[in-house]
Order: sequence, then structure tokens, then C-alpha cells
Amino acid sequence: MSELVPMSIKGLMLDPVSNSPIVVLKDEQETCFLPIWVGIFEANAIALQLENVTTPRPMTHDLLKNMIAELNAQVSRIVINDLRDSTFFAQILLVIGGKTLELDARPSDAIALALRVEAPIYVAQTVLDQAQTISPDVEEGQEEKMKKWFENLENEDFGKYKM
Repeated sequence: MSELVPMSIKGLMLDPVSNSPIVVLKDEQETCFLPIWVGIFEANAIALQLENVTTPRPMTHDLLKNMIAELNAQVSRIVINDLRDSTFFAQILLVIGGKTLELDARPSDAIALALRVEAPIYVAQTVLDQAQTISPDVEEGQEEKMKKWFENLENEDFGKYKM
């Protein structure tokens, strides 16, 4: 297995090209940023947790958190472990009864759950290496423009995510 790099959430934002939500992960030194395009509902689930918003009824990721707790299980970590055809893949490592289960998940769902259960987020180094050229929905010749855009982002660009 590839080396795992601990990461955390830098912020949520909208892609100025496709208007799709992006969750941006960062390494501990803030030298490596990984943008992951996500769906609007998953972005909302992440934003609600980042902003500590409590909903009147449990959202799907809250339900998963509650089920895991009731089963006396624990999420030990989530790992974004693969990148194929511009699609990221993740695993949730769940410990129950002394056994570790590896559950396939979309990165957005894994991140939303990790935030709720305070589990660490890791990205495989091979994924980071491959992702250097990933720019979904970017037209031919726009890759360099997107790369420069990400490199020049400031902290204030990652304000509150607006739905």
C-alpha cells in the first residue's frame, strides 16, 4: 500500500469554471492541496458539520455516526485511496469487536462521516501524485490556468460555504 499522508479540510468553495462544489484538503504543512469535486448534497453535509449546525432531524451522515456508536464500533480513519478516470475512491476503516472492516465509500461521504466522528483523514501518496493534473470539466488548454488559480488562493477565498 502507498504511503498515507494525513490531511485536513482547508475549505469548501465553488469551482469558478463548472460552478460545482469543491472540498479542498491540505497537508499539515499546507504545501499540498487536493481539490475534490463533490455533489451539492455532500458539500452541504460537510458544510453543516464545519459550521457546527445542528439539524432538527438526523442527516444521513449523522444517522451513520449514531449507528456506528450503537454498534460499539469506531471509525479509525478514512483513506482516499485511489484515483481512476478522474474519479476519487475512498475507504472507511471501521473497528468493531476487535476486527477492522474496510468499507468502500465516496470521498465526500467518507469526509462528512470523518468530521462527525472526529476520525483522521488520509490520502494515499499515489493519489496525490496522480491528482497533480486533475481538473474535471476543464476545457483543453485550461489545466495550467486552473493550477495557477489553486496556487494563488488566499485564506479569505475559503470563507463560509454558501448553499
